[in-house]
Amino acid sequence: MDAQGRGRADNIDPADQWVLNPNTGEYELRLPDSGPQSTVPRPRRAASRGARAEQVPRARTAPGRETHDVPGREIPPQRRRRGVPKAPEPGRRGRRPAKKSKAKKAVMWTGGTMAFVLVAAGTAGYFYLKHLEGNVNTTDVGDVGNSGFSKDEAFNILLIGTDKRTGAGNEGYGDKGSVGHADTTLLLHVAKDRSNATVLSIPRDLIVDIPDCPTKLEDGTEEVIPGLPGVRFNRSLGESGRDAGCTWRTVEEATGIKVNHFMMADFNAVKTLTTAVGGVDVCVEEPVNDPDSKLQLPEGKSTVEGEEALAFVRTRHAWGNQGDLDRIKVQQQFLGSLMRKMSSSDTLTSPTKLVKLAEAATNALTVDKGIGKVSTLKDVALELKKVPPKNITFLTVPVKDNPAETVKATVVVDETAAPEVFDAIKNDVSFTEVKQKKEQEKAAVAARLKGTKADPSEVRVRVLNGGAEDYSAQAQLLWLQTEAGVTKSENAGNADAEQAKTTLEYAPDQADQARRLADLMGLSGSAMKPGKSVTNSQGLPTMTLTLGEDFKGAGVSLTAPTKAPDVKKTTADKVECAS
Repeated sequence: MDAQGRGRADNIDPADQWVLNPNTGEYELRLPDSGPQSTVPRPRRAASRGARAEQVPRARTAPGRETHDVPGREIPPQRRRRGVPKAPEPGRRGRRPAKKSKAKKAVMWTGGTMAFVLVAAGTAGYFYLKHLEGNVNTTDVGDVGNSGFSKDEAFNILLIGTDKRTGAGNEGYGDKGSVGHADTTLLLHVAKDRSNATVLSIPRDLIVDIPDCPTKLEDGTEEVIPGLPGVRFNRSLGESGRDAGCTWRTVEEATGIKVNHFMMADFNAVKTLTTAVGGVDVCVEEPVNDPDSKLQLPEGKSTVEGEEALAFVRTRHAWGNQGDLDRIKVQQQFLGSLMRKMSSSDTLTSPTKLVKLAEAATNALTVDKGIGKVSTLKDVALELKKVPPKNITFLTVPVKDNPAETVKATVVVDETAAPEVFDAIKNDVSFTEVKQKKEQEKAAVAARLKGTKADPSEVRVRVLNGGAEDYSAQAQLLWLQTEAGVTKSENAGNADAEQAKTTLEYAPDQADQARRLADLMGLSGSAMKPGKSVTNSQGLPTMTLTLGEDFKGAGVSLTAPTKAPDVKKTTADKVECAS
C-alpha cells in the first residue's frame, strides 16, 4: 500500500506525513512503522498475503538529530551506536543547522512557484510534487506543443480555464452540456532576464478568426478541423472537437505572439487551491448579493474559499455593467491576491499546505507534451519564482465594441492600441518600471552599432528564412538588391531551425558591413551576432542574415520598441477592491 493509502487507512492526512529532516534540510515522508524515506517519493507495492513485504532501508540519522515529536506519530528513534553521545531528552531541541540547505529552499520554492502559475491562470495550475506526477494529463497538440523549455530565453505560456462541468458540485457553473469552451484565457509572458512578467487576459467574447486546426484523435489519427471566421474566441476550444492546440493557434494568429506551452484546468482548481491555502482575501466597494452565483459579501474585505471563491471569479452580475470585461478586472485582482497568499512565508514553510497545493493543482491540470515531464516543470517553476510580484503586470487585450452589432454583446481588437501591446510583449518590454539587469552587457550590445559603416555595394550577405512567412527570404533579397543597393546578396533558402528573432552573424573584419546592413534594416545591437563568416556560392566570405518570426516584411524596419505603451493595468503586489 502506498503512502497515501496508508494515511487514509489510519485517518491521517497524507500531507501530515511529511517531516523535516534536520540533517539534510529536506522534507521526508514518514510512516508510523517506518523510518525516513527518500525525498523523492515513489509508490510502494503492497505485499500480497503470505508474501514477504518489500524491504526499504532506513535512512541514517545523525546522533541527537532524531525526530520525536511528529503529530499523530510514534516513531521510535534509531538504535544508538556504542560510544556515540546520547540524544537530547524529549522536549529539548537538538542543534539546528546554521543555514537552510539549497535542497530545502528548492522544495519550498517548488510549491510556491507552482502557486504563482496557478495564480496567473485563476482556474489553472501546473506544478506538482514528483510523487503526484501521474495526476497530470498531457495532450498531444501536434508540432506546436513539442518544443522543449529553455532556461535562458523569454517564454510564453497559454493558461486556459475551461467551463466544462467536470468535478463534483460544478453542475451550476458554465453552460449546460458544454464540451468545455475557453472561458478564461491568459497569456503569461516571462521576461528573458526574469525581472518582470506580463499576464494578458483574452476576452472570451472577442471576435477572432479561428484557423484550421490539425487535431490528434483518440485513435492516434489526425483530423483537420475547419476554421471559423469572425466568431467568439471561446469557440476555439471544445466545439467540433477543437483541442487546446486550436486555442493556441488562434491566439498566435490574433496577436502575432508565439506561444511556447499551454496549461488547462477546470472549475475545481479555484475551489481546491483556495481551500488548500486557507482562503484568499478579497475586497468589494459595495455589498454583493447575486442570486445567480449565490455570492453574498459585505462591503470591504472578506476571505473566500471553495465554492465562494469560484462564485467570486465566475459572477458577472455583481460587477460594473455585468459584462465579461468587468469580470476580467475582478479576476485579475483575485489572482494577485491568490498569488500573494500562495507565496507567503506561512504557505511556503508549511509542508502540509505545499502538499495540498500540489494535490489540488495536479488533479485539475492538463499540459502539452513539451512540458509534461517533472524535470521540465521544475525548471519552469524555478525560473518563474525569480520574478518579483511588484513587476508582474495584469492587463487585457485592448478592445472596442463590435461595430457590426446594434446590441453590443461582443468586442473586436482595438487596431490602434492593441498592436503596441502585442509588440511590447513580443520584444520583451516590461510594463512596469524595472531595474535593467546586465547593464554592462547591454552597453556592449549597443556598442555594436557604433563605428564606421561600409558602402551598401560592399556588403556581402546571404539570406535565410528561419521562421518568417514563406518566400520572405526572396522578397527581402529583392529589396536589398533593388532598393538598398546591397547587390552582393543571395538567397540561401531555409535555415536549419526556426528562431523568434532575426539575427545577423558576421566575422570581426565584417563589422563595418554588419553596421551598414543593421542601419538599413533597423536591426538592434542584440540582433548582431559576432562570430564567423561563411562562404557564399562564389566561394567568397559572407555574412548570414537569418529572418526570424519577428520579420515584418521586405523593407520594413525591425527596430523594436524600448518602452511599453501606457495602458490600463494592475500589478500583483497591489490590493484593490472590486466594483
